[in-house]
Amino acid sequence: MYRTHNCGELSKSNIGDEVVLSGWVQKSRDLGGMTFIDLRDRYGITQLVFNMESLPELCEQARKLGREYVIRAVGTVLERSNKNLKISTGDIEVDVKQLQVLSSSELPPFTIEDESDGGDELRMKFRYLDLRRNPLQRNLHLRHKMAQEIRKYLDEQGFLEIETPYLIKSTPEGARDFVVPSRMNKGQFYALPQSPQTFKQLLMISGYDKYFQLVKCFRDEDLRADRQPEFTQIDCEMSFVEQEDVLNMFEGMIRHLLDKMRNVKIGNDFPRISYDEALRDYGTDKPDLRFSMKIREISRLVKGKGFMVFDKADYIGGIKVESCASYSRKQLDRLTDFVTQPQVGAKGLVYLKINEDGSYKSSVDKFFKEEDFRQWKDEFDAVEGDLLLILAGGKDESLFALSELRLEMGSRLGLRSNNEFKPLWVLDFPLLEWDGENNRYSAMHHPFTSARAEDLEFIESDPGKLRANAYDLVINGVEIGGGSIRIHDMKEQKQMFRNLGFSDEQAESQFGFLMEAFKYGAPPHGGIALGFDRLVALFGGSESIRDYIAFPKNNSGRDVMINSPSSISDKQLQELSVKLDIKDK
Repeated sequence: MYRTHNCGELSKSNIGDEVVLSGWVQKSRDLGGMTFIDLRDRYGITQLVFNMESLPELCEQARKLGREYVIRAVGTVLERSNKNLKISTGDIEVDVKQLQVLSSSELPPFTIEDESDGGDELRMKFRYLDLRRNPLQRNLHLRHKMAQEIRKYLDEQGFLEIETPYLIKSTPEGARDFVVPSRMNKGQFYALPQSPQTFKQLLMISGYDKYFQLVKCFRDEDLRADRQPEFTQIDCEMSFVEQEDVLNMFEGMIRHLLDKMRNVKIGNDFPRISYDEALRDYGTDKPDLRFSMKIREISRLVKGKGFMVFDKADYIGGIKVESCASYSRKQLDRLTDFVTQPQVGAKGLVYLKINEDGSYKSSVDKFFKEEDFRQWKDEFDAVEGDLLLILAGGKDESLFALSELRLEMGSRLGLRSNNEFKPLWVLDFPLLEWDGENNRYSAMHHPFTSARAEDLEFIESDPGKLRANAYDLVINGVEIGGGSIRIHDMKEQKQMFRNLGFSDEQAESQFGFLMEAFKYGAPPHGGIALGFDRLVALFGGSESIRDYIAFPKNNSGRDVMINSPSSISDKQLQELSVKLDIKDK
């Protein structure tokens, strides 16, 4: 027997018991007459005691153990004299009578502790060691528990978990596909799915009215902290539903997860705002509602006053920062540096301090009178002690920069707690967006999203006016996922393909199987796909999904642990009828 207990469960109730423990050596301490070993497994740490006076040979053996040795120890549970309140087993220790080394270990390349001395790339290379650390074990435990709660909720709502293929047909919309050459079909390729979109629609046509799966998806795109080339979606579809049915169903799931995983109850606090409202008030379609600080446009108030930056701008807007009129010039200069960095893109920053004595101090004092500043104050509903931060320029660029400035101020003022959750739905997106480079429309979501019923009159005459019957779920400024009510009418789907620049022949080549299925009775249907990795990271209080995936890729899309991607042999290339044409750069 390798163990009667794990390293996290022994307590005072076990005093006097003979136990068997197995695990890894976390650290050892040699105090002359006594040697202490901290034994670790994924459940916790138990202190082992070796007594030189009673068992000198065993104590000498214990002194030779190095970090990460795997050992088995048999002994008696004793009450610990110097208790350790930081661990669950801190009231006891095990007086070891037998010791067996199950596996020795070289000195690890970094310390396997909560705070490691290993850099990101080193820990990625030795990921199996990094996964021994408590923070990552907690993360993967959270991921497991959330997956179980999601399955439990959806099962109770009548959903069936159905798997869809990984080797599918490449389509031209969306991000780049990962492609897989077929040995049995020379010169032809599979694609790995960016999502199971068409398959879940086919399942609706097949009569499975509530489908879900936690599914791997693949996108060959540039990476950042919240992206991986392979990621997991909570993919769901429902038949005979309207938008309200889908929103209610998945509001329920988020409420369930917050309650079970974080003991957070949000009640009716689940607002719905339009895409236009989100951009107007927050500068982004994924607003963080943990704090207010709404954007206000003041173009009509400030133009024509002789300040050319404002007079030439298409848009002038700002935010009110409460109780920050005391900001120093140095602090304001730092904010200017923030908004003018390339990734934010503003040309400069104008401020107005509304001092406690009712006076005004601004970076544009010589262009505006006190009466003008009073109008600014009223427009922002500001009071004495508040600070107004103003940006000007192109509308889209200014709204983006204001959104970034708003988030920065929220962070600086401690208004974005990881223990607070503010979900919302963003609705009424444009169905299409104009692609100037290719001189055609592209789908804001995907080609199967239906238009709002009241907008269908424009589907042929003016498709740019169409609003999508779509919805995005946003929590704390993070887009968790989105979905839509799908097109289920073949005529409408064909017109959508035409609006996207597909000829009838191209649409048939790419999506003929779906169009064929529509001929045999397609129910009204809709669904949603939520980013499972992002959702877990959000619940874990992190912006990066990498630490919530067991074996992630780095920012170059590489697995440095197994050295992948890698080249394959000439024999394999010949079998696949693939020739490489790689030119040195």
